[in-house]
Amino acid sequence: MIPAPAEEIFDLLADPSRHADLDGSGHVVEARGGSRRLALGDSFGMSMKRGLFPYATKNVVIEFEENRRIGWQTLAPAVAKLVTGRTWTYHLEPVEGGTLVTEIWDISTEAALSRFGVRLLLTEQTRENMTRTLRRIEELVHS
Repeated sequence: MIPAPAEEIFDLLADPSRHADLDGSGHVVEARGGSRRLALGDSFGMSMKRGLFPYATKNVVIEFEENRRIGWQTLAPAVAKLVTGRTWTYHLEPVEGGTLVTEIWDISTEAALSRFGVRLLLTEQTRENMTRTLRRIEELVHS
């Protein structure tokens, strides 16, 4: 539960230029293409870095309900058919005193070749990163 209106939280999530600010993994470097409000079907690019390894992703908005739900599928264009395809979705539910925010990491859409490895190697780390992301969202809406 984040003590802030769903609209403020959604505004952060719907602006790719803010994703580096809220990312709890530290992998998002910056949005490629600047600041803009997303809509269903939009795509947006991200410059990423994991350790010393820089890479880029293309993300396609696959769920969008203003101030309630936003989700995108993440692809790494160079290897999209081999190792990417997971989705990130945020559900926002207004409750007394703020908003219940649920972040969902869905690897059922991951490329078949990498799904097992992602599940085995990244599940616990991703859970921790998601917790940090939710804390950062709370900090950002209160700054």
